[in-house]
Amino acid sequence: MAKVRYHFNTKSLKIEKVKVTFKQRLLRLLSVIATGMVFAAVVLLFAYNFIESPKERILQREIDQYKLQFAILNDRLDKVQAVVSDLQDRDDNIYRVIFESEPIPSSVRKAGFGGTDRYARLEGFRNSDIIINTTRKLDVLTSQLYVQSKSFDEVFELAKRKEELIASIPAIQPVSNTDLRRIGSYFGYRTDPFYKVTKFHEGIDFTAPVGTEIYATGDGTVTGIEYSRSGYGNCIVINHGFGYETLYAHLSKMSVKKGQKVKRGQVIGFVGNTGKSTSPHLHYEVRKGGRAVDPINFFFNDITPEEYAQMIELSQRPSQTLD
Repeated sequence: MAKVRYHFNTKSLKIEKVKVTFKQRLLRLLSVIATGMVFAAVVLLFAYNFIESPKERILQREIDQYKLQFAILNDRLDKVQAVVSDLQDRDDNIYRVIFESEPIPSSVRKAGFGGTDRYARLEGFRNSDIIINTTRKLDVLTSQLYVQSKSFDEVFELAKRKEELIASIPAIQPVSNTDLRRIGSYFGYRTDPFYKVTKFHEGIDFTAPVGTEIYATGDGTVTGIEYSRSGYGNCIVINHGFGYETLYAHLSKMSVKKGQKVKRGQVIGFVGNTGKSTSPHLHYEVRKGGRAVDPINFFFNDITPEEYAQMIELSQRPSQTLD
């Protein structure tokens, strides 16, 4: 039952009953409803931001567990990456060096990554950075392991051909030179005997009488025979495989033919004085991958460490070439 209210009328000096109109009642009701709604909104806002529901607490525990597992996974990936990096270092600096193979370029090992949209599907979430970082690490490892697997396949094939490689490397001197007195000019910058200017000498000149035997320094196939009165004169080129070639120039006579297979120590020709030459000698070159390298480093089969050191010392002295 609604409470009846009265008020004192100062004009009539009587106590009269307060009459409440419908409009007043409606406004009062709307005011109560509005106040309730505002209060409810404040309570809900506070509860949403500062008070966790049981379901939210369960979800938060799951998220914390996922973060912990991602952290553990990232730590394991870092350890695996360290192992892979060690394998790559061993592959480039030990295994491939042993088998005379070029190391794999860094650009190849790290190829296949990039692009702005590669991880776009993982963006836009609260923990996107964790997920993207872990996914990127896994992708990098997958690619590096694939490249490393291919590299080991190649090294395995090289290992199976190791005996052939050892026999093919040009590992002896091309003429008999037991006392090391036959080298007239070494690899490097030397004085040209004709033009008296300094130029790069890509081989070694062995002085010897005309007709001195010349030996193949490693197993291979004769790929070049040239007869000429200029330049290298009569010369032979042998392809030893594995990126190695040797050149023998200024010969007086050749005892092999183009396409013929030769063995290390086999006589292939004789010292002469043909082409651009000042005196009888053999100009000898070793090429690796098409680039001339110092032949001294390949005489390990028939000189001692002391003789090698002596050769290195002599090669540092200025001299004039014989061609």
